Amino acid sequence: MKKLVAILSAVAMSLSIATAQHIAVLTDLHVTPGNANDSVLREAVAEINATDYDAVIVLGDLANEGSDKELTHVKAILDELRHPQYVIPGNHELTWSQSATKTFFDLWGNDRFVAEVDSLVIVGISCGPYMKMGDGHIKQEDLHWLRRTLAERVTEGKRVLSVNHYPLLEDLDNYTEYINALAPYPVVCHINGHYHRWRRYAGGDIESVMVRALDMRDGTYGYTIVDVSPQWVHVYNKPVGKDAEPRFAFPVITTHNAVIDQEVAWSQPEGYEVTRVWTDSASVFTRVAVDAERVYFGNSLGEAKAVNKHTGELCWSIPTGASLFSRPVTLKKGRVGVPTATGLLVVDGATGRQYKSYPSAEGPYVADGLVTDAGWVQGGYKRIELRDAATGRLKWTYDSLFNYCQAAPAVDGRDLIFGAWDTNLRCLDLRTGHLRWVWNNGKTANMLGPGNVVPVVSAERVYVVAPDRYMTAIDRATGRQLWRDNSHKYRESLGHSADHSRVYAKTMDGELVAIDASVPEFKELWTVDMGLGYEHAPCIVAEVDGVVYCGSRRGIVTAVDPETQSVLWSLPLGVSEVNGIDVDDLTGDVYVSLIEGTIFRINKK
Repeated sequence: MKKLVAILSAVAMSLSIATAQHIAVLTDLHVTPGNANDSVLREAVAEINATDYDAVIVLGDLANEGSDKELTHVKAILDELRHPQYVIPGNHELTWSQSATKTFFDLWGNDRFVAEVDSLVIVGISCGPYMKMGDGHIKQEDLHWLRRTLAERVTEGKRVLSVNHYPLLEDLDNYTEYINALAPYPVVCHINGHYHRWRRYAGGDIESVMVRALDMRDGTYGYTIVDVSPQWVHVYNKPVGKDAEPRFAFPVITTHNAVIDQEVAWSQPEGYEVTRVWTDSASVFTRVAVDAERVYFGNSLGEAKAVNKHTGELCWSIPTGASLFSRPVTLKKGRVGVPTATGLLVVDGATGRQYKSYPSAEGPYVADGLVTDAGWVQGGYKRIELRDAATGRLKWTYDSLFNYCQAAPAVDGRDLIFGAWDTNLRCLDLRTGHLRWVWNNGKTANMLGPGNVVPVVSAERVYVVAPDRYMTAIDRATGRQLWRDNSHKYRESLGHSADHSRVYAKTMDGELVAIDASVPEFKELWTVDMGLGYEHAPCIVAEVDGVVYCGSRRGIVTAVDPETQSVLWSLPLGVSEVNGIDVDDLTGDVYVSLIEGTIFRINKK
């Protein structure tokens, strides 16, 4: 009798697998033309083509630096797949991108998808981080799309497979919103890559699996097979050229509970008024610009917007065609400069009406610009420019860069000092654009250089921090390196006191460090632990009216008193990264934007 039961169970299992949706999953390809992964991916594609799959899903990190060349190359290989394929980007396409993420859209049509395989609805969305160091983030418009799509597609008898590049955990700043969007539906599993290792875990109470990279750390190459039957999910490791190996098996559970929302209540700090000025329907990756009447910013849908800073009403919104990462610039004559993925716009600040357009064939603008006495300084892809501060007309361009500019430059007198993602810090003559000096930290990897830091300039020295975790002081006149310090885990967050006597750096341990800028040698003045824990947001540090403001990767804005070296207050304004600390020069008010689409004003009474 026991033997008969065992036989019947085995038959039932085999029938269950036979009726399963049969899916191949590729992730973390990291292809550079000509590298080992390039040839192995071709082998994997040929192998997948020889097997009957219902779909092939690619979960991001197709390339290494998100260059157009790399993405076009990988696209050509994946186009050889004979089965329906669905592709989403990973952090290597979105954190560093030659096109500011636009090329992925141009090649694959979108960075999210929904597909139906028999009774299985497969949904995949992008998760960043977007064009700077940060945590994963599901864009607000993608969360709206996910809720709407699931409500429309998941009819009676349908089940859901969720996929993403990141795990359904705290790696995503708004993971609770993501889980709560999925929880009302019969989600059989969530599949992700990113960590180059196997792991079964719970995203809330949703069964979730991290799957293998094309190239694992143990030197093996392969992909993943996922079979979804009415009762079971089976996950297999598939080494290229070898038989599939069972990895995980778990029963299908289709009822889920929501999780506790991350939002934390906060109260007004004594002596301050903190006001939410705007909540967007999309995510916001830009800092803000402020004039007498309006706040200007751009969002992930490519909309440049102006909001009345007194009433919070939308003044205007103009489409630009691709996500915006560079803050608008307030120009002369009431005009505003809008850097986009395809060029520069000059618009009327009150109405948004276009005054001038300067298309760019060289690449996107993602850097923060600024207006100086000489004109509008704006960094771009492999170039930095000086333009007329009213019309946007080009005065000069310096195009001897080897990657894009991202942070705002520092300008003092005739010195224009800026970093780029080509490992170099440069000083140009502001009037002519001629190179005065160039410095780098000796690292060959672009992403270890000062590409996203606003330099601090004193009368005699320039200070920078970078992802190599050093602070460096450089002679302003010659570019000669004076000292380097790694006594703290510096990264990309830097600022200065109002009188330029102190340099402030936020560290990866959530500290605020003050350095004496009045002496030629390294001299630490004090360190304050802001209680942030692990921290990597490249948000500038700003001192305003005797208070130092810092922004975190998880929506916390902290105010520090530099005289008493103590935290005045720390407010959790949201769950996502603070893009920047911007000051209204007319009122002294501080403005911050968060990636989740909110903008706050901080007024010291």
